[in-house]
Amino acid sequence: MTFGKSNPNRRRFLAGAASVMASPAVAQIEGTTIFEGPVERTRRNLSSFRSVDWRAHFSDLKLGAILIDTTSRTAHFWSEGEITYKLYPTSVPISEDLTRRGRTEVTRKVVGPSWRPTPAMKERNPDWPDFVGPGPDNPLGTHALYLSWTYYRIHGTHDTRKIGRRSSNGCIGLYNEHIAELFYLSEVGTQVLLI
Repeated sequence: MTFGKSNPNRRRFLAGAASVMASPAVAQIEGTTIFEGPVERTRRNLSSFRSVDWRAHFSDLKLGAILIDTTSRTAHFWSEGEITYKLYPTSVPISEDLTRRGRTEVTRKVVGPSWRPTPAMKERNPDWPDFVGPGPDNPLGTHALYLSWTYYRIHGTHDTRKIGRRSSNGCIGLYNEHIAELFYLSEVGTQVLLI
């Protein structure tokens, strides 16, 4: 079979290939979905989407655990009792000086968060607004997990181009649908480790 310019089989093949590339990618571990998202957005770091054993990072799973790997740009979640394991692509801080590593925990959960730039952000970007309420212009997306570190959050984003990249001012960003899921899986007191 040849694929000439006028061959309808070639057009069908190309249309089929395009639809596969646009469809969601799903990986599973023991029947649990660990990643969903458009292939073209995450292809560059797809090899980083592998499960990790929580025991290498946490002594227990009391109240669950979230591991943020800034190198692979992934967030891992384990529920207490190991019933649920999830893996999500993330955005990470744009530079090393904005990247904080270590142990913290979820201290507050907010649906429809409002946003105020930190003093350092305003210094770097004086034209930014002083306040953005909930909605499509809010850089925190639809949900936010506030951490014990001042100004640091795990939150959603309306700008999906940021996921899988060094693109934040210090926070960890997820697709809005992923942060919504993580929001309901985690609780105040969930331990968080950024490596």
